[in-house]
Amino acid sequence: MGDDSEWMKLPIDQKCEHKVWKARLNGYEEALQLFQRIDDEKSSEWGKYLGLIKKFVTESNAVAQLKGLEAALAYVENAHVAGKTAGDVVSGVVTKVFNQPKARAKELGTDICLMYIEIEKTEVVQDELLKGLDNKNPKIVVACIETLRKALCEFGSKIVTLKPVVKVLPKQFESREKAVRDEAKLLAVEIYRWIRDALKPSLQHINSVLLKELDEEWVKIPSTPPKQSRFLRSQQDLKAKFQQQQAKGEQSDEEEEEDTVAAVDAYELLEAVDILSKLPKDFYDKIEAKKWQERKEVLETVDALTKNPKLEGGDYGDLVRALKKVVGKDANVMLVSMAAKCLAGLATGLRKKFGTYAGQVVPTILDKFKEKKPQVVQALQEAVDAIFLTTTLQNLSEDILAVMDNKNPSIKQQASLFLARSFRHCAQATLPKSVLKPFCAALIKQVNDSAPEVRDAAFEALGTAMKVVGEKVVNPYLADLDKLKLDKIKECADKVELLGGKKGAGGGGSVNKKQAAKVPPPAAEAPSKSSAPPKKTSGGASSKSAGPPKKGKAASAAAGKPKKTTDSKEFTESELSAEVCEEQAASVLPASCVQQLDSANWKERLASMEEFQKAVETLDKTTIPCQALVRMLAKKPGWKETNFQVMQMKLYIVALIAQKGEFSKTSASVVLDGLVDKVGDIKCGGKAKEGMTAIAVACSLPWTAEQVVSLAFAQKNPKNQAETLNWLANAMKEFGFAGINVKGFINNVKTALGATNPAVRTAAITLLGVMHLYMGAPLRMFFEDEKPALLAQIDSEFEKMQGQSPPAPTRFTKKTSNEEEGDNTEEQEEADSGGKDIMDLLPRTDISNKVTSDLVSKIGDKNWKIRKEGLDEVAAIISEAKFITANVGDLPLALKGRLGDSNKILVQQSLTILQQLATAMGPGLKQHIKALGFAIITVLGDSKANVRAAALATIQSWVEQTGMKEWLEGEDLSDELKRENPFMRQEIFGWLAEKLPTMRTVPADLMLTVPQLYACLEDRNGDVRKKAQDALPTFMMHLGYDKMEKATSKVKPSSKDQVVAALEKARAVMPAKPEAPAKTRGAKGETSRSASASRSQPSSEDFVDNKPESKKVKGGFSAKKGASNKKPAAKSIKDDEDKSGPLFTFIPNAKEQRIKEEKQLKILKWNFLTPRDEYLEQLKTQMSTCFAKWLQEELFHVDFQRHVKAINIMIERLENESDATISCLDLILKWFTLRFFDTNTTVLMKVLEYLKLLFAMLNREDYHLTEYEANSFIPYLILKVGESKDGVRKDVRSMLTMLCKVYPASKVFPYLMDGTKSKNSKQRAECLEELGCLIEGYGMNVCQPTPAKCLKEIAIHIGDRDTSVRNAALNTVVAVYNVCGDQVYKLIGNLSEKDMSMLEERVKRSSAKKNTAAPPKQSANERSQRDHPANHNGTFLRKSTPEDPNKLKIMYRTYRIQARQNAQHSESSHMPTIPREFQLDLDMIEMDQSRVCELPDLVQHKLDELLEPVVIPEPKMRAVSPHFDDLHNSTASTINFVISQVASGDINTSIQALAQIDEVLWQENKAEVMSGHIDQFLIATFMQLRLLYNTHMADDRLDKKDIFKLYSCILGNMLSLFSLESLAREASMGVLKDLMHGLITLMLDSRVEDIEEGQQVIRSINLVIVRVLEKSDQTNITSALLVMLQDTLVSTAGSPMFSELVMKCLWRLIRHLPETINTINLDRILFDVHNIMKVFPKEKLKQLKSDVPHRTLKTLLHTLCKLTGAQILDHLSMIENRNESELEAHLRRVVKHSSNLSGSKTDRGNEKTGPHTEDRMSKAKVSDILSEIFKKIGSKENTKEGLTELYEYKQKYTDVDLEPFLKNSSLFFQSYVERGLRMIESERDGKPRIQNPTVIAQHGADNSVSSNHEEVKPAVYYERLKILRQRQGLENTSRSGGDDEAKRAPNSSLPSSKPPVASSTDMLQSKLSQLKESRELYPQEHNNAQSRSTSQAHTRPTSTAANLDELKKRLERIKSNRQ
Repeated sequence: MGDDSEWMKLPIDQKCEHKVWKARLNGYEEALQLFQRIDDEKSSEWGKYLGLIKKFVTESNAVAQLKGLEAALAYVENAHVAGKTAGDVVSGVVTKVFNQPKARAKELGTDICLMYIEIEKTEVVQDELLKGLDNKNPKIVVACIETLRKALCEFGSKIVTLKPVVKVLPKQFESREKAVRDEAKLLAVEIYRWIRDALKPSLQHINSVLLKELDEEWVKIPSTPPKQSRFLRSQQDLKAKFQQQQAKGEQSDEEEEEDTVAAVDAYELLEAVDILSKLPKDFYDKIEAKKWQERKEVLETVDALTKNPKLEGGDYGDLVRALKKVVGKDANVMLVSMAAKCLAGLATGLRKKFGTYAGQVVPTILDKFKEKKPQVVQALQEAVDAIFLTTTLQNLSEDILAVMDNKNPSIKQQASLFLARSFRHCAQATLPKSVLKPFCAALIKQVNDSAPEVRDAAFEALGTAMKVVGEKVVNPYLADLDKLKLDKIKECADKVELLGGKKGAGGGGSVNKKQAAKVPPPAAEAPSKSSAPPKKTSGGASSKSAGPPKKGKAASAAAGKPKKTTDSKEFTESELSAEVCEEQAASVLPASCVQQLDSANWKERLASMEEFQKAVETLDKTTIPCQALVRMLAKKPGWKETNFQVMQMKLYIVALIAQKGEFSKTSASVVLDGLVDKVGDIKCGGKAKEGMTAIAVACSLPWTAEQVVSLAFAQKNPKNQAETLNWLANAMKEFGFAGINVKGFINNVKTALGATNPAVRTAAITLLGVMHLYMGAPLRMFFEDEKPALLAQIDSEFEKMQGQSPPAPTRFTKKTSNEEEGDNTEEQEEADSGGKDIMDLLPRTDISNKVTSDLVSKIGDKNWKIRKEGLDEVAAIISEAKFITANVGDLPLALKGRLGDSNKILVQQSLTILQQLATAMGPGLKQHIKALGFAIITVLGDSKANVRAAALATIQSWVEQTGMKEWLEGEDLSDELKRENPFMRQEIFGWLAEKLPTMRTVPADLMLTVPQLYACLEDRNGDVRKKAQDALPTFMMHLGYDKMEKATSKVKPSSKDQVVAALEKARAVMPAKPEAPAKTRGAKGETSRSASASRSQPSSEDFVDNKPESKKVKGGFSAKKGASNKKPAAKSIKDDEDKSGPLFTFIPNAKEQRIKEEKQLKILKWNFLTPRDEYLEQLKTQMSTCFAKWLQEELFHVDFQRHVKAINIMIERLENESDATISCLDLILKWFTLRFFDTNTTVLMKVLEYLKLLFAMLNREDYHLTEYEANSFIPYLILKVGESKDGVRKDVRSMLTMLCKVYPASKVFPYLMDGTKSKNSKQRAECLEELGCLIEGYGMNVCQPTPAKCLKEIAIHIGDRDTSVRNAALNTVVAVYNVCGDQVYKLIGNLSEKDMSMLEERVKRSSAKKNTAAPPKQSANERSQRDHPANHNGTFLRKSTPEDPNKLKIMYRTYRIQARQNAQHSESSHMPTIPREFQLDLDMIEMDQSRVCELPDLVQHKLDELLEPVVIPEPKMRAVSPHFDDLHNSTASTINFVISQVASGDINTSIQALAQIDEVLWQENKAEVMSGHIDQFLIATFMQLRLLYNTHMADDRLDKKDIFKLYSCILGNMLSLFSLESLAREASMGVLKDLMHGLITLMLDSRVEDIEEGQQVIRSINLVIVRVLEKSDQTNITSALLVMLQDTLVSTAGSPMFSELVMKCLWRLIRHLPETINTINLDRILFDVHNIMKVFPKEKLKQLKSDVPHRTLKTLLHTLCKLTGAQILDHLSMIENRNESELEAHLRRVVKHSSNLSGSKTDRGNEKTGPHTEDRMSKAKVSDILSEIFKKIGSKENTKEGLTELYEYKQKYTDVDLEPFLKNSSLFFQSYVERGLRMIESERDGKPRIQNPTVIAQHGADNSVSSNHEEVKPAVYYERLKILRQRQGLENTSRSGGDDEAKRAPNSSLPSSKPPVASSTDMLQSKLSQLKESRELYPQEHNNAQSRSTSQAHTRPTSTAANLDELKKRLERIKSNRQ
């Protein structure tokens, strides 16, 4: 007992965990009691047991476990936190309770599981129970199945998810344990109770005996559907309802039963099977095999696979096409039926996923119904029925209608039967009129068919349609059928059994009744709930309260829209007695407030009001007793209050209560009278109006307005009346016009108009003006009886409103703004923006009772006078009624008779009445078109012109109300035209020509009139022919050329040619389809409508029907209203939600994957003349992953209207989804290329509109098209440049201009060149014009592949037949002429005389224009730049973004655009005479001529020798690409000038220059023009870097952004340059040294690091340095780095980081030595190392702080030794005293050491290395010999001797390579050596010297003949030139003096001499002197080259001397400026 007493004292939770089982038992018992005691489900006590509950159920002691389970059950039932324990506890129950022998334990375990389900933990419980089914213990399995069964039985299939249960059921039937199988059987029976036959497919593979047993059990189950008997906590309202029903013993609602039964679809329970992977590999071969047995074999395989009831989605396109081919073309009927079965299987297994293929297959199947064999027909029927279920009737309508006219009766019969079966699947909502109407028209034709089976089938189809949608809908289409046939249709309708046993709408509208029956309860509930809000706020009721009212709302909207505002969700309350009011008010107001309300002292009343206001402000919405409070305010003195302050407060409080509380109409009625009484008061009027507005918000404007106006006019106060009308006018603008009862106001407004007070009249007219905004012209009809003066005032007010659109509503009734914002706002907007016909607001009179039989007989009387009387009476009736309903009795028939009256006056009177009828009846007129409308058309055949005019006017007035569509439907119009009446024909075609262009779509029946149209084209009557010709283009605009051309096959052969010719003419002038529907009454409602349309999808019927008139303000609304009547509002809202998601899904790397697949030929390349089906399918497949499903459906819809709508949405979302758009850009562009093949202009214009916005966005995003995107788009865009319509052509041209912003112009050029080969002359002309623009904008660089080739092709078109093409070609060639002058004649090749003369004439004219008008030319240039904005951007389009090395490059490109723009502007202003080309005009650079003569000393040199004429051998120019040879002169001067600007002190100038150079460097095939200018360019670049470092960075006045722009440009240029190895290798050692010095200095500049962009700059420098190291000449860069290393070691001031970076660069070079060793001049490298060792011997090196320099040199030498072996010792030729050199000793040691190490390896390798060594040795000798020779050539005295030796050496050793010796020398030296060798060769061969001045001029040499034709020896010429160059300081001499001169002269060419490092200033001098030479040698005046006279030869040198002086001066000035 002692132990017991210990644990007895413990708290309950500790007892439950005690090790003694008795303690635990006691704990569980106490816990159970505790759990039952706790009332608060959220008590903190529950939390203590959260972790223990699992232990309660897993208790090891059986006795204790029972108590534990009871306690656990109590816990789960009562604790709000119990849900957290579900997983652990249920798992414990399954494993530890269900295996217990005690039944009670299992029972409790099951109860716990069910309780968890009740507290909303169904999923967790179900998962644990399903896991339990895998347990090895059969007891557990049985218990789990039993628990699942009980859960399903009690909670039903909506709570318990059946799919996973059904999935595991077959496995349980296979269990060895009978108990498991039996329990599984019980579960299967229970599941069957809930889902019936949906279960069977999932169990079809179980044991047949078991299945039979189950079937027997299933039969016994009663047919009444089961009901949920236990409810979740959230379903307590259902529980109460269930208990109530049980008490009454009622059955539940029939519809709810249906819902329950249909909750589970068998398909959903099945697992999908992938059959595509299981298809035989040779399926596609065998399906086309010649032997039918082979085809049968594969079809059997597919048939077996398609029998799977559910198939995995995938690309079934190929399979479907293969099966379709068998169905359509296979001769073996057995195979046809097999293929049809396979298609049916696919459709059944894929369901909606098969929908995409339905359109391909259905036409084939319908066509195959011509087969008579029953088995085939049956298989085809099954297939087409299965396919129908995967799509919609609307999608198949075209295909079905196409076969309805087929000649084969079997096809017609089966098509009708298919329709009948399809209709059964439809409901009234899914079978709109737009779909039904064409079917009915086609079926009515078949009703009259000769074949009885066709007739029967048509009757069945019409009967089914009638059953589905009701007689009322179908009857209008059956008007022409006789009674017998109508009865037959009705009989069929009665026999039809719709699917699911539902009754159709035809059965007396039972569906509607049922819905109506369901609506009232929730509507009635609403008031009861809200009338006593404080009492009903508990639990679920309040949370669910929003549900039912919405349902009621939808139903009321469906019942009729006008009532919506007043009927839906209205708050009502009964009147309260005075006592109740006082009591309620006292409960919320302070006592003092109530007492002082009626005090005699106004101050007390004011204080009372203030307290009243505070009290109301603090009250909660639900607790304000509105009626009580407003009645208190009305208490004496109430509204007769005399103090205005108190009154203002009172009125303010009314508004406050209306805003804050649940304000009913009852409350409003209490105060409105008082408000209206005060509305005219000067002081209180404003507050009264605020109060009225607040009441309008609470109780709706229509009701408030009606009350207010009637109250105002019941008084006699004119001020109140005027102000009330003013308030109403303003309120209408704020609230919109929805629901306003016009008739209610009209009488009061009329009273106001007749008032004596002018203010009242003015207010009434203002109100009418506002109403006119919403109602338009019909409003005036109410006031036609007013006095003319008043009517004039009204008209002038209406005129003011003309053209204005009604404002969007800013206020909404309170219900709208709270619960139902989405619904009502949308409807409100729709009403305001024309969503509901304003005409319907007008009260219409039913005049059918006035159209008596007497009146009808009068109208038909024999006596014309009586007939006239009858007509007069009719006119009076209509006039009196103003607006009438569509029901006019027998009047239509009577009037129809009068239209054929012999008395023309009566005919005209009848027409006038019909016009009157149209205006009065409005949209309801549509139903009279067939009866009366076409009778009016008959009158158009009258011979009298005035009668015809009246008839036409009548038709126009009818069309205004009805729209055109109904007039064109059916055969009526074609029947009228068949009458061959010339008057009728010309009038009808004239009318159609006017109307058709305004329509967006037309019915297909228009095609029926085409044969008559063709007949009229050849009519004898000229007027008929003319009208037919006018109508032809408008017909073509809707029907398309192809259809109309096809229709000519039915024309007589003799007439066909003439008709086809007329079609061709019409095609050229075919109008574009209108984008927006025709508007009437100004732009009324358009703005807000377009806004709402852009936000939300139109209702589905409107979407389907695409009626042009459905959006007209008049006449169109009935269509919309009809749509809304048939469909609940929820449908359209759901559509909106579906379409609110993103259009495109961003999938990383998806585009790259597509590019890759196309490259690997896995998919078709986008390349075709016309798009084939496989391209469409491929595009659909690719789009499916990244396009919204609905968008894809729209884009591939057959109706072009859908395309336009889709594009509109894409335009709308373009900015928001730019990234996703770019990720799908290739697919978007591909889809748009398909649209280029459409003939529809509307779509085309919309496409171009989108593309313009798209390319603008791409440009903003700095995106560049890839080759892949460009290839699949540009060629097709260029097709459209030849479009016949000017608008389209203009748009395409502007598109091409935009294209150049996102794709390099040079790459667009070849596409345009291809476009010039088109057969379409317009396309050729436009392409040529565009080519001219590109050349003007971007220069000759755009001409790809070469200018010569392109221009030859362009020039061919000068001889074209078409004038526009000829002109375009001439203009393009002239554009080239403007860029490169006379070179154009060489580029274009040979032209015929005629063409050449045309070209010369055009060139002359263009240059004449230029000369006569220089200033205009300038502005023209500017204008052209504006016209072609792409030109500015051309520079940065050379490479697409992926190739950019880093972000800086992109920044840099942006700067280049600006540079290009600035450059172009400055170009146009500075150099108007030389467009787009720089000349080296130094005056322009310096802009200062005054200083030219400031340095006379420099002119003292003797330059007389220059005057002596010399003869030179033919010079050999540096080889450049052939197409630049001719342009070299101008190009060289341009580049020289641009480079000179790179070093400019002005940042912008420098950026512009860099941008232009980069433009050249980007185009690899053009970059070679930079060859020879590299050192010059690099010097300018690092001079700019120094300037930036020393000057700009220190200048605080400069914007650092500009400096970083310049840095970016420089680095961008360097990247471009050093990407081109051929150019990079031209950089000399000295230049590379300075460049590397500049770059490393910049990298270490702390000022750069500190700025944000600096990091990017430093990263870019890194990249540039790496490129320089990789691409430069390896000898030069290694040498430069070694010299830099020496300098850093010598200088103590330098940063240690600097030398470290230099060494890092060296290490990088060392690492790559194995690859580069053969390209390196080892002598140079070793010489540089020797120089370092000379300054820093080994000991001195070791004394340095860091040992890295020493290690670097050792590693370099070691690597060189390792790579070359002992031969390295032969490369010390440049070291003077080799024996004294420390280097040689070091190398010998290394070589010796490595040879010792190699040992036997060397012996083995001797054979190989032997000859190699010899080769090395001979190389060394050659090197020595050539070094000596080049020394001689370089010296002044021995130059001739050196050249001769070199020539002889070359003759002896023909394979000798001079390149290593020449490549590092200057260009001048290279050409000097080459010319010398050529001269010696010509002398020895005895060839005459070339003296052809043409050649000389061409190559830029000077004149070669002196005045007396004496020849001078070349040696003399060279000698003089040499001396002159040295005198002028133009050799590479340093400023230090003559000591270095000898060494430096052969600097770059002689490996044997010491190569000093040239300073950048020296090199700049040298380069600029070369620049000057090039200017002398290449004179600008090419044209005068041949005609140069001898005298010119004398004067030239003088001018040259002057130039030289000038240049020298300017160089000095630049130097001094720098210093």
